[in-house]
Amino acid sequence: MLFFYVEANLQKKSILNRFSIAPMLDWTDKHCRYFHRILTKQTLLYSEMVTTGAILFGKGDYLAFNSQEHPLSLQLGGSDPNALAKCAKLAEQRGYDEINLNVGCPSDRVQNGMFGACLMAKADLVANCIDAMQNAVSIPVTVKTRIGIDNQDSYEFLCEFIDKVMPYSETFIVHARKAWLSGLSPKENREVPPLDYERVYQLKRDYPHLTIAINGGIKTIDEIKQHLTFVDGVMVGREAYQNPILLTQIDQQIFGSDAPIPDPIAAIQELYPYIETQLTQGAQLNHIMRHTLGIFNGREGAKQWRRYLSENAHKKGVGIEVVEQALTFIQ
Repeated sequence: MLFFYVEANLQKKSILNRFSIAPMLDWTDKHCRYFHRILTKQTLLYSEMVTTGAILFGKGDYLAFNSQEHPLSLQLGGSDPNALAKCAKLAEQRGYDEINLNVGCPSDRVQNGMFGACLMAKADLVANCIDAMQNAVSIPVTVKTRIGIDNQDSYEFLCEFIDKVMPYSETFIVHARKAWLSGLSPKENREVPPLDYERVYQLKRDYPHLTIAINGGIKTIDEIKQHLTFVDGVMVGREAYQNPILLTQIDQQIFGSDAPIPDPIAAIQELYPYIETQLTQGAQLNHIMRHTLGIFNGREGAKQWRRYLSENAHKKGVGIEVVEQALTFIQ
């Protein structure tokens, strides 16, 4: 069920799936990914974006994950080839399956660090960064990008970027909306300007040897299937997080698995051993359960489920009993 490519220099194989969950800052942490893996076994998961500075100089462990999360890609933010190569090597040693470079985030904070979407204007630097990482690791290195930035939004600009980077990585996850680097917040940039799926389709037609995944505004199984008639993979972000019930259908509908569709209540109960382990290691219940709030959307008792967890999971010393009580509201 995996798509593979032959990398021009190192003959590495991509693990890009037909379906993946987008890296989302402050959302797709290790607790979130563990929960998502219960719902879908075959989806490619991504870490939050982690900067090279955090990994190399930060006090925390920014590479931590659970072994059950595989296949798992680490998204890096940075623009220094040497620092990126060091971080990629550390990630490979920790067991990540893939490295992804962020060339798509439009926030001011990211731009000030010279990474994210602003790097689309520096394709030579991106190529150098990918090359350095490819030479440092044996796992694949991929690129997540936009279709353009600011007034550099022509199809020719996108192709020029691809032409310079593809000798070093032939897997691109393309958010089908250009990034405004000034005047819009990252939240506003999720809705403005309009999505242009056709441009991503055209990219796949013009570069058939590349592995192209599409991202942006995708919400349903039918939409995922439609996109897969034009490109190799689909990445979903906010919808997968806010309505995780979608993920229970992915293995069967997208990957053709004959395993039973996970039951949402059973999925929450499957979290219990993980919750207990994490609580003994100092985690807080609300930090784990916040990622599950949307699992019962549209079902009777969902509002009470969310309210009970929101009002009680943050309290000191609470545990599984809070989750068990919250489940009693679900009909």
